[in-house]
Amino acid sequence: MLTEFLYLYRGGDSPTSPAEGQQVMQQWMAWMKDLGEKGYLKAVGSPLEKTGKLVSGKTKAVSDGPFAEAKDLIGGYTLVQAKDIDDAVAASLGCPIFLAGGAVEVRPILQMNM
Repeated sequence: MLTEFLYLYRGGDSPTSPAEGQQVMQQWMAWMKDLGEKGYLKAVGSPLEKTGKLVSGKTKAVSDGPFAEAKDLIGGYTLVQAKDIDDAVAASLGCPIFLAGGAVEVRPILQMNM
């Protein structure tokens, strides 16, 4: 049975030119294609804007974001399926974000029976 995991992409240097941006995009597309061909990819996900709002506490206070240092800022996500967390981690190792100094947070998704 496969379990669902969320890849959260953190940090990483931005491309410095349109040509580099195109190259990075091609690396991401190739990696996503590979994940799909190997049966890991459940949903490609999307990049996230660098802005947002945080609603918090009992008073539901609203404040502007982002709320982390650049190296910790979540830039996007992907939904994958794998045998276990070690398998999901192994599948993440080809992610192009590592070439830019970023990180992939691998989080299991808790299945709730409703």
